[in-house]
Amino acid sequence: MDSLTFLYKTVCGRLFLKLLSTRAVSKLSGVFLDSRLSSFLINSFARKNNIVLDDYELEYIKSFNEFFRRKIKAGKRVFDTEPEHLCAPCDGLLSVWNIQKDTVIPVKQSAYTVERLLRDPQLASEFEDGLCLVFRLCVNHYHRYAYVDSGKKGANIFIPGVLHTVRPIALETLPVFTENCREYTVIENPVFGKLIQMEVGAMLVGRIVNLEGEGTAVRGKEKGFFEYGGSTIIVLLKKDSAKIKDEILSNSIAGIETPVKMGEQIGVKA
Repeated sequence: MDSLTFLYKTVCGRLFLKLLSTRAVSKLSGVFLDSRLSSFLINSFARKNNIVLDDYELEYIKSFNEFFRRKIKAGKRVFDTEPEHLCAPCDGLLSVWNIQKDTVIPVKQSAYTVERLLRDPQLASEFEDGLCLVFRLCVNHYHRYAYVDSGKKGANIFIPGVLHTVRPIALETLPVFTENCREYTVIENPVFGKLIQMEVGAMLVGRIVNLEGEGTAVRGKEKGFFEYGGSTIIVLLKKDSAKIKDEILSNSIAGIETPVKMGEQIGVKA
């Protein structure tokens, strides 16, 4: 029995998970992972997850969290600059869902609504019949992310929550996107219209770090980063604003996540 099966599928595991999921434990873990004492974890973590160290700037790394939020070298993630191209804001595994009425993401017997996601019924109603793009980041992915596109940017809206893992087994029993802490902003883009970019935290992620407040988003500019743990970025698009690549849509219908990298084109203006 692996650790996730124990945590989510057994009584003892769920009791332990309740403790692990508290923000106090998350913050305590963050203190350790920020310290020099955690540096011994780096090499084994990189080997286990097949991370190509030559791709990253590592000269000043002194703790595990500094490694986890490492910056990639210039030229390794080139952002498509064509205004009518929709691009991935991060590395990850992409699934696309049609927002039918109140449903955003059906996962087995669960369903997650935009309203529950945003806790803002009026804002949620604007995205009915639109698209929900879910980028699931695993621990081996690059955990810095960019603005999906340019435009006037609203304030960062933080929604606290209990932290749970975003790996698929968790989705069988927990409404991950409403249980996890998350932060989102609204961007008014001249090509794709009003869109929402949201970051979702996971177990042992004590911080979602967004670097800027209200102001102007710049396509491809670094928006922020996650601390340790698998994480998720969600982009909400209005009806008829974009057309996603056929391969990605076909994979999503078949329940297959499509690997993408930051800056890669995933669609076009509808």
